[in-house]
Amino acid sequence: MKKTNLALLSLFGLGLCYPFTLYAQKNKTFQLLSPNSTIQLTVEAGKKMQWSVKHGSESIIELSPLSLKLAGGEVLGDAAKITSSKTTKINQQINALNYKKDIVPDQYNQLVLNCKGGFGIIFRAYNDGVAYRFFTTRKDSLTIENEEAGFHFREDYQAYIPYVNDPHNNDVFETSFENNYQHIALSKVKKDTLAFAPILVELPNNKKAVITEVDLEEYPGMFLQASRQGYALQGKFAPYPLEEKKAGHNNLQAYVMKRANYIAKTAGTRSFPWRTVIISATDAELLNNDMVYKLASPSRIKDPSWIKPGKVAWDWWNDWNITNVNFQAGINTATYKYYIDFAAKHKIENILLDEGWADSQDIMKIVPEINLQEIVDYGKSKNVGVWLWGGWLPLDQKMDLALSTYSKMGIKGFKIDFMDRDDQKMVNFFYRFAQKAAEYKIMLDYHGAYKPTGLQRTYPNVLNFEGVRGLENVKWSNTDFPLYDCTIPFIRMIAGPMDYTPGAMINANKGSFRAINSSPMSQGTRCHQLAMYVIFEAPFEMLCDNPTNYMREEESTRFITSIPTTFDQTVALDGKVSEYCAIARKKKDIWYVGTMTNWTPRDILLDLSFLGAGNFEAEIFKDGVNADRNGIDYKREVIKVSSKDKLKIHMAGGGGWTARIYPVK
Repeated sequence: MKKTNLALLSLFGLGLCYPFTLYAQKNKTFQLLSPNSTIQLTVEAGKKMQWSVKHGSESIIELSPLSLKLAGGEVLGDAAKITSSKTTKINQQINALNYKKDIVPDQYNQLVLNCKGGFGIIFRAYNDGVAYRFFTTRKDSLTIENEEAGFHFREDYQAYIPYVNDPHNNDVFETSFENNYQHIALSKVKKDTLAFAPILVELPNNKKAVITEVDLEEYPGMFLQASRQGYALQGKFAPYPLEEKKAGHNNLQAYVMKRANYIAKTAGTRSFPWRTVIISATDAELLNNDMVYKLASPSRIKDPSWIKPGKVAWDWWNDWNITNVNFQAGINTATYKYYIDFAAKHKIENILLDEGWADSQDIMKIVPEINLQEIVDYGKSKNVGVWLWGGWLPLDQKMDLALSTYSKMGIKGFKIDFMDRDDQKMVNFFYRFAQKAAEYKIMLDYHGAYKPTGLQRTYPNVLNFEGVRGLENVKWSNTDFPLYDCTIPFIRMIAGPMDYTPGAMINANKGSFRAINSSPMSQGTRCHQLAMYVIFEAPFEMLCDNPTNYMREEESTRFITSIPTTFDQTVALDGKVSEYCAIARKKKDIWYVGTMTNWTPRDILLDLSFLGAGNFEAEIFKDGVNADRNGIDYKREVIKVSSKDKLKIHMAGGGGWTARIYPVK
């Protein structure tokens, strides 16, 4: 059970905390300002507990309700009797692990309302957003029947809405958490359809609000649904599963056949998930936001030295379609030893055996074509780690046996797939497996997952999450990928790392693109793909294409493999949601810069003042003159640069630009 409430409450006694002025009117209205006084959070405790948020003089969230309904009818938050309140200031920093920066400033003002009946609410105001969470201090366990989480807006603003797509088993709460965004007015959001967080709402004067949640433990995830009245979104939560049936892809999933009339059963003393609204004055600010990392529970792994982020040569996307070899390519030992040779040559840290290496129903039954120990030992001799793919249900059924057996064999990690749920029972699996895997020093990539909610900080052996409409979809779909690629850095990536799986070496413009399963290509240019390795956060990052294509494109391959997967510093340079983005990241003394555009050709001016003092050389990959006709066309060049420079960058439609900038004497 979760025990972080005691740690949170004890925070008030730290030397970093001290009281500041609290404005109250008859113990019913409270106001909390952000450290820079730009954001104002107001709480009204009357018949209903409500909150609202302003940024400067502009309304972000209108008065919105918040409550927890318990079995038996008690509603925590309605007609709440506040017994005490306390405000504190926090100004500290977090030493981050496997993140986009090594130091995360953590500055906020906090209000705690303690209420009669053994519960309370914590509110926080940061300079870039707000958050609140319930906590309870009861002896007996609780049954949560429902939660009221409202996000009301003053006007009919435009929003980016990712609807639940292809619900499994006619259950709207079972989904892959992957879909394109509908850019629509709040009044046009379907009333009977769920959307999944994060969701972005466009506000006046170019301000943005992104709604998501953090610290999701022992509790179901929050979907969002249009309210029946006004311009509002409200939380919707999957009821607890009572009956499940093995089903789905190769019977790797558990479909819910019956759900309870409650969403969670949990400990009576605990903290509940954070509800958060991230606020930006410019679009570019969203490209470098730390709210989820700051709110997440700290690491529970005492010695994380064995956790090694890095890249991985992946087999599934390219359909094992290698050529110019003297063996039959496929799911067999020879193929994976070939992948290891390729990885070793290009200093790629890992290879991944995707679906097919083991029996789909029994994770312990390795197919006869695979000698796994031979593959692992061969990889070890070449300094290449081996990861395994597995369906969540077979792994859950034999968790200890699988982790103990394969860790002894030398396996470095598991890519776990097809969870496709975030009800309380499935969320518990994410935490249970992360904890158990850490005991065996196994790293994890949660594919088939809901969006990250901070688990990557709490269990840093969890390196990546899907919950994104990644490049696998080009194998069967012809929707607008460059548009999506330039949207997710501002919305989905706010939640955490993305297992998008970039790296296509066959690149096509609109007219020449085809969805081909066995020989897939990407939409957009080569440099659009290369830039993803800088822009997309992914401590465990795949090279999706096959070794044959990478060896034919050695120049691009060398550049991809030179880019780290975690960084010491990140700078958001420029961007506009769904149009283009530009990010710089630093590792040691080398800067990496990436820019991408949607299908609109674009010219931007890149200010290099982030470089600081000194002389630098930039290895640049930019769209070729004919990239608008043939996406493979690019040009590599090396130039001298300094912090005084402003580079004029041109990107073709669906294009990109990327650079590695290093100091020179």
